[in-house]
Amino acid sequence: MDLSGRVAVVTGGTRGVGAGIAGAFARAGARVITCARRPPEVPMEGCEFIQVDLRDAAAVEALFAGLDRVDVLVNNAGGTPYRPLAEADAIRHARVLELNLTAALTASLAAREKLAAARGSIVMIGSVSGSRPSPGSAVYGAAKAGLEHLARSMAVEWAPHIRVNTLVLGMVRTELSELHYGDEDGIAAVGATVPMGRLAEPREVGDAAVFLASDAASYITGASLLMHGGGELPAFLDAATVNKEA
Repeated sequence: MDLSGRVAVVTGGTRGVGAGIAGAFARAGARVITCARRPPEVPMEGCEFIQVDLRDAAAVEALFAGLDRVDVLVNNAGGTPYRPLAEADAIRHARVLELNLTAALTASLAAREKLAAARGSIVMIGSVSGSRPSPGSAVYGAAKAGLEHLARSMAVEWAPHIRVNTLVLGMVRTELSELHYGDEDGIAAVGATVPMGRLAEPREVGDAAVFLASDAASYITGASLLMHGGGELPAFLDAATVNKEA
């Protein structure tokens, strides 16, 4: 999948999943622009960095106005702390919605004209949290559900000039995995709950994003590509006693 000559903008592309995505687009030959509130801790080969807060609509509009062309927009910026609903007020929870849903809409609108001129594509980075209960990150899950629905509607409204798809992620191993899952034993134990037997790697997410943005996916729009290693094993399988030996 050769993306030489194309310009890809990856929001939140300086670490973790975002860095994996940016690296994949760079390997595919694209000019890669990453944007986030903080610069990368180490230089990223083949990538340019523009500092911007994706929640600042004026700054986002200025970023895209300053680019000659945009072929791909990857809306990856997001995240959330662990926070049960009753432990914060609605205003605090709304900040999670702003980062994970509104910021993607802001960037997509700002990039729309140039994406249409290039007959480009948008890749939303979704989550399985948007389709299952997410205790401790309920608002994040709601935002990701909204993001996937936004992508489907956007795909219809902006066709045929812009393709819009969602990459729905399960668990990914990043530099922050220990904060969520513990030490190496904890990460391995969590990975064992996935049918593939491990967490995804950021580079694998990047390769999938490149596919959705490439000519190989030229007729794919309004789609959601599940990248969760087979999903989660149903809890009742461990609890059931019938046919245990089988």
